[in-house]
Amino acid sequence: MMREQRQVYLDHSASTPVDARVLQAMRPFFSDVYGNSSSAHQGGRAAERAVEAARERVAALLHCQPAELVFTGGGSESDNLAIRGAAWRSRQLGRSDRLITSPVEHSAVTQTIHQLDSLMGFTAEFAPVDRAGLVDAAAFAAACRRGGAVASVIYANNELGSINDLARLSRIARGQGVLFHSDAVQAGGQLTLDVGALGVDMLSLSAHKFYGPKGVGILYIREGVELVSAITGGGHERGQRAGTHNTAGIVGLAKALELAHEEHAERTERFSRLRDRLVTGVLQEVSGAQLSGHPERRLPSHASFVLPGIDANALLMHLDMRGIAASSGSACKVGDPAPSAILLAVGYSPTEARCGLRLSVGMSTTPGDIDYAVEALADAAKKLRSLYSKEPARENVQQLAAKPLYD
Repeated sequence: MMREQRQVYLDHSASTPVDARVLQAMRPFFSDVYGNSSSAHQGGRAAERAVEAARERVAALLHCQPAELVFTGGGSESDNLAIRGAAWRSRQLGRSDRLITSPVEHSAVTQTIHQLDSLMGFTAEFAPVDRAGLVDAAAFAAACRRGGAVASVIYANNELGSINDLARLSRIARGQGVLFHSDAVQAGGQLTLDVGALGVDMLSLSAHKFYGPKGVGILYIREGVELVSAITGGGHERGQRAGTHNTAGIVGLAKALELAHEEHAERTERFSRLRDRLVTGVLQEVSGAQLSGHPERRLPSHASFVLPGIDANALLMHLDMRGIAASSGSACKVGDPAPSAILLAVGYSPTEARCGLRLSVGMSTTPGDIDYAVEALADAAKKLRSLYSKEPARENVQQLAAKPLYD
């Protein structure tokens, strides 16, 4: 029998709540210091000082120079600026039109590269990955030897949680004269962001993944790397990204990243303990459950599974009915969702790739939340499998999903 319903948020990989201390740091820039940071008057200069102070604080945490940071509207924009900007600059200089990446990137990377390939005459090459979603270093090296404008490899996979060896991959790319970019959005607040140690030329982050506000991100661009701006207009961000600064968001980003750095050991130890409890519980209580991604080289907060025989779309709906927020790699819409492209890329069948589940813990997660979620997941999985086995073939996923599992 299910215990009394509670609200359990296990979708921190999608977004985290804004830390109260971050919100407090942001408040003055909504109502008191509200000038445009590009304005010459006192209010504008106060906002500019806040933006530049935040830039210096973030630079100290990334071990780079403040001038190497560009504030953006989020991780997707940072990815777009890095890849488009590098590709266009390479073409402008008459250099390579090749773009190198992996098949398990965030869509902000893959869709950008596909568009450059299909509409603008660039050539995309996808280095293969192993079953855990980690890039094959030998194949990546072979691709880089053929030359390229830019290579983009995700730091920690958003769906699988697996962590690539960026330092090794960046050495390979840069050794062949290929710019190296990484989408580090999922890694923010959990893994090292020392850009020197990682060896990256460019690195993308987004504040809402580490308890900062939505709508603000960073692109680190190593000194000497030249990009063609994808957003033109005013001379903001030294001509790299036009648009009025989101002063409050930038201040919040810097505060959130500082807190993540200061509390790193405490947070990651707690996340890992809760994640391991979650993984153990799911594998023990849900028949046939498989852990996807790397069993050890994965984000402290991240657990992902393939649950054969259970459509992820239907499962998510029924978990939501039990107060549990979760996510899947498939298109989470009622109906017949497409298989997860990432699960397909790492070798799961199309049927299995419709059965992915991602659960991610956070600062507010408790052991009781984990136990409740495991119990609810096991119960929902059992009942969904029973429904699938009894329903006529003509009934589709939407009809099954609409059936209540609980009185």
